[in-house]
Amino acid sequence: MIMNSEPSARHSGFALIRSLAFLAILSLTLLSCSVFGEGAYEENFDRVGTWGTGTSSDVEGRVNNGVYEMFVKSNQGVYMATGGQSFADGMYELEATQIEGPLNNGYGLLFRVNEKEDSFYTLEVSGDGYIWIGYCTNLCESESEADAIVGGDWFRSPAVKTGLHETNNLKVITNGSRMTFFVNGLEVGRAVDNRLAQGDVAVMVETLGQPGVRVIFDNLSYTPQ
Repeated sequence: MIMNSEPSARHSGFALIRSLAFLAILSLTLLSCSVFGEGAYEENFDRVGTWGTGTSSDVEGRVNNGVYEMFVKSNQGVYMATGGQSFADGMYELEATQIEGPLNNGYGLLFRVNEKEDSFYTLEVSGDGYIWIGYCTNLCESESEADAIVGGDWFRSPAVKTGLHETNNLKVITNGSRMTFFVNGLEVGRAVDNRLAQGDVAVMVETLGQPGVRVIFDNLSYTPQ
């Protein structure tokens, strides 16, 4: 599934309030997925599978040359595409590269996505070097439903590779309620939260006042505990 929202902007490209309010579901096609071993999963976006795509006046999501490419044309919004999977404890990993657009943005990995309750956890970086790690419930239709579980809000980190054509490796290790977050091999936070035990995975892109953010995603994997 691919979905969109309209969040509040970060002040001056930095951090203050992040609100996700998902408003619409776009049209879908099927993309690629692969499952390996005892519950292990690896997605290289090189063949047809279960990922959602869509296109509208605001966003395009598609597989292109072995990557999942998302292009956000709206100047304000959060867009996600889910993989149609269900995972619990283990290691989640994703490569994400911004290739076009302003650096005041957000992009990253969602995990334990529960579409029935409209909730998930997220590890998100920005093109200008910030991180947001949090929990979202009720599609974060209000600020109180977007809970930063590390750092209290967006925080700057030298772990993030900034600028265009720089690939950021995002990794999360979960063990029950305990979660450890990494960017490019460096630990950037730990949290204890038991609100979601399992769910889908997704990729996401956020614009914050300027349109034209294009991000490609590759090598999404899940290794169970």
